Amino acid sequence: MFDTETIYEVVIFSVGDTKAGTKMGKLQLKDPNDNSLLNCILWEETLNRIDSKLFRSGNKLRIVSGSFNEKYNNCLVSALELIEEAKTGLSEEERAVYYSGILEYSDKISDEKLKNFIKDYFSTHEQEIKLSPAAKLMHHNYLGGLMVHILECLKYADKIIESSFQRINKDRLYAACILHDIGKIYEYTIDEETGLIDYDEGFKKEWLTHSQYGFSLCMEHGFKHIARMIAAHHGRADWGAIIDLDSKDVEADCYLIHHIDDLSAKFGKINVSML
Repeated sequence: MFDTETIYEVVIFSVGDTKAGTKMGKLQLKDPNDNSLLNCILWEETLNRIDSKLFRSGNKLRIVSGSFNEKYNNCLVSALELIEEAKTGLSEEERAVYYSGILEYSDKISDEKLKNFIKDYFSTHEQEIKLSPAAKLMHHNYLGGLMVHILECLKYADKIIESSFQRINKDRLYAACILHDIGKIYEYTIDEETGLIDYDEGFKKEWLTHSQYGFSLCMEHGFKHIARMIAAHHGRADWGAIIDLDSKDVEADCYLIHHIDDLSAKFGKINVSML
């Protein structure tokens, strides 16, 4: 029986091409009653009738018309109703607070060359950094999400530094937390009005990944060890790491930045509904 009463929450949305050359929307919804996921398809004709703002992550929607499969975990949607609009991410005031918080950590770096490089880079790219998400789908996928992710990583770093019995180079760890995902300001685009995120086609023509960008940036400016940490922060080659942590003689802080990044990506303010 078709259910028009359930209010779903938008998890992710993307648009791709069919074999016939038309557009097809893929929408994943969550039922807040039991946290089950519903995967939806919207054909081009339906997409043309629906305002893209409807697909913002966190929006509350009702399916007005559509057809479910037998297990009720897939639906071909033909009409939706917006019940409650979600935030697109951090407000302008919140973005300013997070930006300042990251710069406060850069002030803790004792290496003047490294500190000045980070501060100059942030000053030059302030607006891009303030707006950038940290991912399209996986985590911190909202306006200002990259800064939230960076600051979470820095706070994890502080806790590890406080509790560790081994000597940790704070300058390197703070810098790697700040710079490990900096390439994402170019890798993604985000619509400030709708909150929808996509990959930047120009970036994909020049760079393999944001990790390659960050690695190259640090190598170019002489921060070779931080470049290695960035190259390893995805952990494994099949997860996108340039340096696989299963390789021999990998420095301990390369493991550290990987685990810090992973903790934030799994337990931080990973979606807009957590803000």
